Amino acid sequence: MTRPTLFLCWIVPVFFLGACATMADRTASSLDAAPSYTGAYPQPLSDLPPASREEAKARNHTELGQEYFAIGRMDVALDAAKTALKIKSDYPLAYHLMGLVYMELNQPALADDAFRRALSVAPGDSDFNNSYGWFLCTQKRVSEAMSRFAASVANPYYLHKTRPYTNAGLCLLENNEIERAGIQFSKAWDADYSNSEALYRLAETRYRRGDYREAYRLLIEYHQKFDPSARSTWLGLRTARRLGERHTEASYAEQLRGRFAGSSENALMMQGKYE
Repeated sequence: MTRPTLFLCWIVPVFFLGACATMADRTASSLDAAPSYTGAYPQPLSDLPPASREEAKARNHTELGQEYFAIGRMDVALDAAKTALKIKSDYPLAYHLMGLVYMELNQPALADDAFRRALSVAPGDSDFNNSYGWFLCTQKRVSEAMSRFAASVANPYYLHKTRPYTNAGLCLLENNEIERAGIQFSKAWDADYSNSEALYRLAETRYRRGDYREAYRLLIEYHQKFDPSARSTWLGLRTARRLGERHTEASYAEQLRGRFAGSSENALMMQGKYE
């Protein structure tokens, strides 16, 4: 399975704005892991205004670096983070950015150090715990990753719990823990009904455990709410095929040939490799 991309904490749009305290009460059972942080939770630093002129300058450089990170310019993003740290040597948002950059550059030792530096200043920050959790997942440190995701959703001030729930699901899916992954995707979807990744992955987990009727229902909902993709069309085709829904299967096949002719999914269909 191709390693999925981190469901990022500050590059994706703003998500869930519902009540957070009840979520925090259910964290241990929802993520099946004890949070890595149990102190008083602060508001995420990215939601707070700069505390000083020095910090404001550091933030400006960090936010510029985030924009370059979003378009894949890791060199410029890293330079921006380093400039921010020259202005304010313990600025955690800059260390967080460095961690993300080093993770993308496949430099795990440097990424681990940067994330730890950010967390040493703000150990309860949900964005930091979410990102570090994903990094730990890429290093096959799944139990540690889950405790970081648990810490992220436990923060009652955190407005974007759909992100760590989604990342927890992706991490478990990579570890072939289908049932546990499905629970996390379900929570991510319940937290934010605009999270298309969560709904698609929820359908995928249902398919992989053999619940084809539920996968079929979820994919219908997906295609009612979101534009079809090659992967959602391919999963829809295979689900319909499993259920003997030949008309629907043919419709999905036509979409793959027409809208996604150059996709790997269409190539698999043409080769008859349905599983």
